[in-house]
Amino acid sequence: MAVGPEAAVHQEAAAGPETAVVPPSPPGAPWPGSSVPPVPPAPPRSRARRLLAPVATLAGVVAAFAYVGAVDPNEPGHYPVCPLLRFTGVYCPGCGGLRSAHAFAHGDLPAALGANALAVVGYGVFAVVAVLWLVRAYRGVPMRLAVPPNWWWGIGAVLALFTLVRNLPFGSALAP
Repeated sequence: MAVGPEAAVHQEAAAGPETAVVPPSPPGAPWPGSSVPPVPPAPPRSRARRLLAPVATLAGVVAAFAYVGAVDPNEPGHYPVCPLLRFTGVYCPGCGGLRSAHAFAHGDLPAALGANALAVVGYGVFAVVAVLWLVRAYRGVPMRLAVPPNWWWGIGAVLALFTLVRNLPFGSALAP
């Protein structure tokens, strides 16, 4: 199949006098001869609309902390038991997370660290990301979290190491 100006001449000759060959349109353009107008760009969102997602997320987290702060996980029967701990006796990375959140909600940082130190680090990371998200939403700059794959491997390695150490005798200080 020939490509170029010679091909267009051959196609016109083959099509005959009653049919005209229409050149290809650029990508994203409407079909030739259609009456569809191009779509205008979306208007900028208001500040209240931009702040809705981060504020709603923070409200949900505050509500969850308020609930865990009000309903003590140290009393049996309020929350389900960790299935991994129940069936294997092994502490997972999340074991003690509710007790940690309860202590954190009451302002007892040493007890929160003793229940689950990794969760307390997670609260700090979440707080930094939430403040960054709020500031960027206020300014109208979109929030993009692109975590490279090697960071995911690093996070997984930290979780695995934390789980391993808290289940060994010398790491009993990390056990809830």
